Amino acid sequence: MTSDIDVARRWATADGYIRQELRADGRYDEARGERRSAYTGRYTVTGSHLDYVDDTGFTATGDIRGGVLHHEHLVLHREPAAAHRRGQAPR
Repeated sequence: MTSDIDVARRWATADGYIRQELRADGRYDEARGERRSAYTGRYTVTGSHLDYVDDTGFTATGDIRGGVLHHEHLVLHREPAAAHRRGQAPR
């Protein structure tokens, strides 16, 4: 039996341009550059696989491999706790 992994946290691309907050309530909020909430919607986790449904109906997928979130063509890493508290992207 495979258990769902806990993904609720903030994730960011290496350059910090794209930041995804995956909330514990199954909602996500994606920021791009200075644009907050560029994409919002809900997500589900099955094992290490994520299915996203944007509020507009657009769908996407992702997988956690080696502690890294591979979301379509993006590679996102856990955002450091200090950056999360400040609401900033990692440098």
